[in-house]
Amino acid sequence: RKRAREYMKWLFEQLEGPVWVEGWEDRDDCTMVDVPSDCIGYITGARRATLGVMEEEWGVLMFFMNKTEDKGRGRGGGSEKLIIFGPTRGRRGAELKVMSGVETKTPGFFTKGVREKTSDERGFDTDRIILQDDELSYSLGKQGTTRKKLEGAAGAILAYVGHVAFIAGDRKQRRRCQEFLKWLLAQRRGSVTIKNIAGRDDATEMHVPENCKGWVTGNRGSELRRMEAETGTYMFLALDERGEERLIIFCHDAGSKVSPHGRMAAERLVNEMIQEKLRDDGGGGRGKDSRSPSRRRDRSDSRDRNRRSPSRRRSPSRRRYNSRSRSGGRR
Repeated sequence: RKRAREYMKWLFEQLEGPVWVEGWEDRDDCTMVDVPSDCIGYITGARRATLGVMEEEWGVLMFFMNKTEDKGRGRGGGSEKLIIFGPTRGRRGAELKVMSGVETKTPGFFTKGVREKTSDERGFDTDRIILQDDELSYSLGKQGTTRKKLEGAAGAILAYVGHVAFIAGDRKQRRRCQEFLKWLLAQRRGSVTIKNIAGRDDATEMHVPENCKGWVTGNRGSELRRMEAETGTYMFLALDERGEERLIIFCHDAGSKVSPHGRMAAERLVNEMIQEKLRDDGGGGRGKDSRSPSRRRDRSDSRDRNRRSPSRRRSPSRRRYNSRSRSGGRR
């Protein structure tokens, strides 16, 4: 309650002028980030919109600290202190988001001289992996979808600050996220071999019939991507120790029989697709249809056209009318 009162006090003080938190260095509920002055507008956003989005995403309170006598100093040079209040995980997530934004505007500000790091800390900590240009674009994905997928399935925080991947969480979450990233990058060179998953508590193995693999994966993996997005999982075809291919669904969340998220939800979707393909094959080869993500929409469009088709049967009446008109003309 004391902290809540303090947060409210600082929030309203910002309406009157600069706010400075005395003794912030000794608090265990805050993190401070130096932000270059020329990046402050970018990080804040119009009417504080960007900060507001980060606060909502991570459950934190963020504002720039200034002493009254320092107001206006440093604009066009130097940096200002952005303070983040909240739980450890939320603060770290928001901090990495800010660092990523600053690094986009001012390359090297946070990553110059940074080296790779793997922590042995069992509790919450951060690991670092340096990526090459092609690795970064591949692991980021369109609009960050691949990064979000790995982050969600691993239960960790994954942020790219420049060419450095920061992975935050407890040791199990960090190790899992590193494995997911390693397997993702390995898929660019061909099939990935994962010999044994029996000892893992974050994986579900599925054997997909050979004639159903293309249907389940979709065009360029589109169906797998769709199911991953719906269930918050990470899945791909991998070889076992005998060189046989099977589908593995990874996620820290096992899910449940009714939950739309987790490994059980993804397994249900895959089984539905397998059954759909087997029914289509048994019903006359409809399984040869395109495996694009829009195939279900195409089918529904076709059904809609069929429902509308009776309207085209009115044409005979128009023909009869035209026939009478022509006959009347001959009279």
